[in-house]
Amino acid sequence: MAILNILTAPDPNLKKAAAPVEKVDSSIRKIRDDLFDTLYAKNGLGLAGVQVNIHKRLIAIDLSDYGFSSIGPLFLANPEILRASSKMQTTDEACLSVPGFSGKINRPLEIEVSYLDENNRKQILKANGLLADCIQHEIDHLNGILFIDHLSTLKRKIILEKLRKWKNRKS
Repeated sequence: MAILNILTAPDPNLKKAAAPVEKVDSSIRKIRDDLFDTLYAKNGLGLAGVQVNIHKRLIAIDLSDYGFSSIGPLFLANPEILRASSKMQTTDEACLSVPGFSGKINRPLEIEVSYLDENNRKQILKANGLLADCIQHEIDHLNGILFIDHLSTLKRKIILEKLRKWKNRKS
């Protein structure tokens, strides 16, 4: 198990779409373990493979501390939204790949998502509230979309410029 390096915007690798996995096998379960190790080390809620430069359609989510303890840690391979409610919610989103920033994002309140679990079994999950928001946020990553892409052009440009300056000072 390993703590992986999280890419930060404006890294162009964050804009690359992830490829589907053929099946969840031991190599994918190793990545799953590394995603959860990284998620916990960075105190995140969710992490997509793209964020650690693994361009496979993999997501790790753990909302156990936020009222979703019955679900526990959730691993999704090849997640696909089957249905989304017309009722929307606005959430103040943040992201490990956009450190220090957040933004109000409007997303469907309820979704139904299909995915392969850690045993390569197809599952369907109905999610609402924070869990639905988190899943949609992570699926966006798999499609090369950051939460800041949902903000106005001006807000996005300001955030990206501040992140560029921050990265330049770090190096």
